[in-house]
Amino acid sequence: MPEPTPEQERAEAPTEREVPPGVARLRDALTRPSRSQVVVAVLLAVVGFAGIVQVRTTAEDDTYSGYREQDLIDLLTGLAGTTQRAETEIARLEDIRDDLRSSTTARSAAIEEARREARALEVLAGTVPVGGPGIRVTIEEDRGTIRASAIVDMVQELRSAGAEAIEINDQVRLVAGSWAIQDGDGIEVDGVPLRPPYVVEAIGTATTLDGAMSFPDGPTQTFERDAAATVEVDEVDQLEIASTVPDVAEPQFARRSD
Repeated sequence: MPEPTPEQERAEAPTEREVPPGVARLRDALTRPSRSQVVVAVLLAVVGFAGIVQVRTTAEDDTYSGYREQDLIDLLTGLAGTTQRAETEIARLEDIRDDLRSSTTARSAAIEEARREARALEVLAGTVPVGGPGIRVTIEEDRGTIRASAIVDMVQELRSAGAEAIEINDQVRLVAGSWAIQDGDGIEVDGVPLRPPYVVEAIGTATTLDGAMSFPDGPTQTFERDAAATVEVDEVDQLEIASTVPDVAEPQFARRSD
């Protein structure tokens, strides 16, 4: 039997099944999508998500859908009233805060003023050491005796001239309740015996205090005339008065009048 030729073999071999063109294009689109197809797919996904969100939002907005118009009006009125009350309470609390701040400031100012007055009273009462400008008066006897009354008059003149603190012989702080008496060849001041020369230091405006000593018939001329004393007045930039009044007795009869 003769062998078949190559042409006969090709003719007799079964041919592959032909695929329709539409199916081939669909298969290619599913397995190898183009860029435009990807973009379209993404847009469709976004649109779908937005639709879901809109449905949920609509469902949530339906919370008050069952309310009547009057119910909604009453609800809004209640909310407005609550807001007004909250604003009123905030304003009230802010007023309280401002009042507290003002009260605290006023209280602090009052305390500071009281402290200043207390410090001033301590100086005037002679309970604390002090320093400042003023004058130093040195009185030396010559042929006569310096009288205690002349010392008292000099102290009064210095106080009238604005002396804020006065000390004699670095021992006695002279205050409103101080006293002096004659004691043999010297004087006794507030229970302390003193002997000449007498050195009186006074803190205040130096020129004014100097004038209080040197006016006609003033302390300087009185000492020179009555006791033939030598009086020297020096203005000093910084005096230090260390002596203090040990105890300030509480008034027995006088009371503060409000």
